[in-house]
Amino acid sequence: MSESPDRYLVLKVAALAVAMFGFGFALVPLYDVFCEITGFGGKTATAAAAVVETPDASRTVRVEFVASVPRGVPFTLEPEVNHMEVHPGQMYETHFRARNLTGSSLTAQAVPSVAPGAAARHFNKVECFCFTSQDFKPHEEQTLKLSFMVDTALPSHVDTLSLSYTYFTASN
Repeated sequence: MSESPDRYLVLKVAALAVAMFGFGFALVPLYDVFCEITGFGGKTATAAAAVVETPDASRTVRVEFVASVPRGVPFTLEPEVNHMEVHPGQMYETHFRARNLTGSSLTAQAVPSVAPGAAARHFNKVECFCFTSQDFKPHEEQTLKLSFMVDTALPSHVDTLSLSYTYFTASN
């Protein structure tokens, strides 16, 4: 005697496939919200922060600047200084230099990351070249501005932050 196949098996499998597809679409915005709230993954704000604080002159935090360009990307990017000693709550400014290595006009975009990731929400960029893309003429070099502040609420055990930019070519 043979068992009768489940009539609704095809509908169950189709419903499962639709649910999995919908979950896949929901993952990206959910992950972005999670990273924004927790600072996980070193994600930092993509818009200017409005910050007004009283500087903590009794505390110094080392902010290290790192720049990289993936293999095959025809740009250079380097920080003006490798690190700064900063007081939380005080505004600072530094610059990066970027250069188009080709004979063609190109557009580039910087993607920031802060380590340790849990401290990313305490690194506030007020003005950053990472907020917009930059257009370069052939062989052009540009000085790119970064204005930032480390939040006074940065946990006391964190005494060093690394701000890393990866520079990519971007399409208009």
